[in-house]
Amino acid sequence: MKITVEDVEHVANLARLQLTDEEKSSYATQLSAILEYFDKLSEVDTEQVAPMSHPIDLENVFRGDQAGESMPPQAVLANAPEQAEGCFQVPVVLDQEGTAGEST
Repeated sequence: MKITVEDVEHVANLARLQLTDEEKSSYATQLSAILEYFDKLSEVDTEQVAPMSHPIDLENVFRGDQAGESMPPQAVLANAPEQAEGCFQVPVVLDQEGTAGEST
């Protein structure tokens, strides 16, 4: 598939990119070469290859959730800049009406 300068201009316009005429010509040539490599893939005989969703087997590497002991509240709050009643104290984000409030 041949990419034209007009194709590059169209994509550049969609991406809001400003390209020089030299860049447009260069990108058209480079993108055309890349697509030629993809065209070579259609020449490969894949008749005996089973369809797959991924080239390698995927395996979940996450461990299962396990309940454990929590840290004591004093240790958790030890480095908190401000705390009140055993909780982190943070600036007000919303006022009573649910609109942006001022920090107190």
